Amino acid sequence: MSHVDRFDVSSLVTPGAVAAVRESLSVLHTGSPVIIDAADAAAVAAPAAGSPGSVLREVAAPVLAVGDPFVAPPWLVDVADACVTTHPDPPSPWVSSDPSACADAVKAQPLAALALVRLLRATPALEVSVAIAAEAATYAALLGSAAFTTWRAATDAEHHVADEPVLLSRSGDVLCVELNRPGVHNAVDTALRDALVEALGLAESDPALRVELSGRGASFCAGGDLSEFGQVGDPATSVAVRATRHPGASAHRIAPRLTVRIHGACIGAGIELAAFAGHVIADPGTTMRLPELSMGLVPGAGGTVSLPRRIGRHRTAWLALSGEPVDARTALRWGLVDALG
Repeated sequence: MSHVDRFDVSSLVTPGAVAAVRESLSVLHTGSPVIIDAADAAAVAAPAAGSPGSVLREVAAPVLAVGDPFVAPPWLVDVADACVTTHPDPPSPWVSSDPSACADAVKAQPLAALALVRLLRATPALEVSVAIAAEAATYAALLGSAAFTTWRAATDAEHHVADEPVLLSRSGDVLCVELNRPGVHNAVDTALRDALVEALGLAESDPALRVELSGRGASFCAGGDLSEFGQVGDPATSVAVRATRHPGASAHRIAPRLTVRIHGACIGAGIELAAFAGHVIADPGTTMRLPELSMGLVPGAGGTVSLPRRIGRHRTAWLALSGEPVDARTALRWGLVDALG
């Protein structure tokens, strides 16, 4: 395991100024996560309400638990945003990975990382539509950040227009919906988004209709179309668009009747959308990841809402903070997908 700077957890159970501890741990001062080793945490009592340690539940920085998951006290898992270990096949909610990769990603994008974990601390307890609204507002705020502006200026992507971005066919009470931008791995642009919302709306209007969603070509969906990222015009419009035309919200409303088949690259919006479905079937060769943090953003297609409801907030945070991929078998073991096929 690469070296990571661990926080002295014993300082949180000694008398001190709670406000000062809260301030000192903020990414505004450190630009880093708070990293707590499981063995160190096991040696101290759970922080009491009103103690300096109690700020870990609200600190303005990602909190990473690292080390041996089998000695980690419950309070550490409770306050942590992600739990990362080098142990193979650890118990939930731990992830087997190099903690330094997650820490380095936070240091590269500290403000977006903070925005992410604050969302994930809240969205699992919120009603889905409210959680989607919270994500949309956070995403819109980050569109105006220096980090995203820098990424946008350095990214040059050509837009490819599809005559029919979504294909529909019906057999009895089954509506087959196929994403149809194979030349760009079914990246979601405005036209595809609107067509998909319209297609899923057909099932919302007809309770007898079941939907099977898939993607044409090498991948189910490689995420948002980079050529359109940040092109809405102003953040307020971005929020309004997500409140009006959100494929994830449409998928959630028909979730018990929606099956999604994923394959190839299932990145960003691809897995965020799929995770809303009642049943997700993954080709064994599928890979899934959340790359938005590297752009200075958080998942913006509902990922902070749909993924925690399948795999929990800790593993969702690790996916989004690290940007690392997971394979289909890992996704099945975690519950991110329901079957391989």
